[in-house]
Amino acid sequence: MSDERATDIHDVKPSSIGHLIGNDHVRQQVSVALDCCFQDQVRFPDTLLHSPPGLGKSTWASVIAKELCVNLHETLGQALGPAELSMLLLSAMDNDLVLIDEAHTLPNEQQHTLLLFLDSRKLIVNNGNGQTSIPVANCSLVLATTDPQKVLFPLRERMRLNLELDYLTEQELVEVVRRRSRALGWTVEDAALPEIACRGCGTPRVALRILQSAWRCRSSQGEEVISLAHVRRACQLDRIDNKGLTSQEQKYLELLGTKSLRLNLLSSMLGVGSRVVSEVIEPYLVRSGLLIKDKAGLRQLTQEGLDHLSKNRLRTV
Repeated sequence: MSDERATDIHDVKPSSIGHLIGNDHVRQQVSVALDCCFQDQVRFPDTLLHSPPGLGKSTWASVIAKELCVNLHETLGQALGPAELSMLLLSAMDNDLVLIDEAHTLPNEQQHTLLLFLDSRKLIVNNGNGQTSIPVANCSLVLATTDPQKVLFPLRERMRLNLELDYLTEQELVEVVRRRSRALGWTVEDAALPEIACRGCGTPRVALRILQSAWRCRSSQGEEVISLAHVRRACQLDRIDNKGLTSQEQKYLELLGTKSLRLNLLSSMLGVGSRVVSEVIEPYLVRSGLLIKDKAGLRQLTQEGLDHLSKNRLRTV
């Protein structure tokens, strides 16, 4: 694919299970399920696919559909009212995959509809004279979510395959970026790859976003190769530090400093809701060893967090 045509990281995506990087435990689960489908001529098992944001849940679902040579019907949970859910299920053919992303946002009514669908392969719809039962094709349901506990327990229990994606290592992220850039026809300097990976927070979406930003910096200068300088310039423009922290996460470290503060106070100081702080800002800080939360709910930087804060301050002087 020429560079003129390939201008976005989403222009190409993995097309087979062999093209997916990392999460070998999930690859083995999926491979066994695919082999079973071909050997016994059965549909793919109904699946719960869960992970933190950006780890490629929809990509895995897409690859499974391609491996099976079936259609993928994809939608977001928050977009499904009763009528939309019925239309989605009725549009599927035998063995097709129906992917509902952000499944935890489905209202309980729609989750109960899915329960009935899984138990009977029928839809129960209301009409002017009562209820009507409509047969549905023998398709497979894939529920993708960042919060499986918000999916009704009976619905989770009916999922025959449980796929849990983990964060990638830096070396795995290097390979993700290398393969995606090759598929796009972009030339990337070898030294730029680990720089992207170390700022990628173990998350393919983040690493590929940095790659895209570096490509824009390269193009703006009329150059042919994405260099280490382009990556660093892109991160400077996007305010991403050398550990991959966003400007909001960096501000959090600054506000906390050497103090111990509670969630509600940090939320007020940042000017965002407490849920944004606890679910968006804090997880990577905790995972990377920069932040600890005690039983009383107090937040405090670790020594590593304090050291990182000091280094960031020196860089801005």
